[in-house]
Amino acid sequence: MFGISAGFLMRSEFFTRFMRRVSFPMLCGLALGLTSFSPLRAATCRDPVGFDAFLTSMKREAAAQGISPAAISALDGVAYDPSIIKRDHGQHVFHQSFEQFSGRMVNSYRLHKGASLIKKYAATFDRIEQTYGVPAPIIVALWGLETDFGAVNGDTPTLPALATLAYDCRRTERFQAELLDALRLIQRGDLTPGQMRGAWAGELGQTQFMPSSYLKYAVDFGGGRDLIHNVPDVLASTANYLKGYGWQRGAGWNPGEPNFAVIKEWNKADVYARTIAYYASRLAGDQ
Repeated sequence: MFGISAGFLMRSEFFTRFMRRVSFPMLCGLALGLTSFSPLRAATCRDPVGFDAFLTSMKREAAAQGISPAAISALDGVAYDPSIIKRDHGQHVFHQSFEQFSGRMVNSYRLHKGASLIKKYAATFDRIEQTYGVPAPIIVALWGLETDFGAVNGDTPTLPALATLAYDCRRTERFQAELLDALRLIQRGDLTPGQMRGAWAGELGQTQFMPSSYLKYAVDFGGGRDLIHNVPDVLASTANYLKGYGWQRGAGWNPGEPNFAVIKEWNKADVYARTIAYYASRLAGDQ
């Protein structure tokens, strides 16, 4: 169970990507052409009987926004998944202190594994820092906490998960935008529908990007923007994300320092953000 890295657990059981970054969710999608997006409403949302009609409407909306028929066809056969709604509505807020959470998450395995990966990918990290200004320890801390360095990315089919959440009444607009961005990823050629498997709320890859983040921040560092399998792409894209939120080259990342605010954009939960900073500092040899 530890294997569903507590980073992933915090994401899925504490805050989803949207809940963590309330300023971000749809905006990346909007920047990619959703400015006129008027969310589709399903009169019977949460009633599976209306799901097929809703999906047909989503296909029409996707076509109206210029998404190709080939990409839209990825929605053919997508079914409503009540288990996704159950997980979404059953989230429990963590009541752990920073000391409890960080003590459990920043364990000897993650410290040793993280240090070894910094050495293994030293040349890649040097190139990333030169390009984006983000040092290896902070990237590795995110990588380790989110998916145990890519060991536990999640295996939930992304399109059914996003479609189910888009149909639900609770955060309809946000997830409809993410579903359209998932289709754009397919159209752009980053992923096939079959490759789109991850966390139950739609996060993809080794540092768990929502489709909107994938579209905006994924970079080709040798693997063609493959955030599921290609480690240099994963690491560089994570750095690009942080840079996009204002990471300051050479500045500190602990609470009270300039880059801690950027970490909070990754995860607004204070206990999680502080754990990222603490883990990175341990990897850097500062604590």
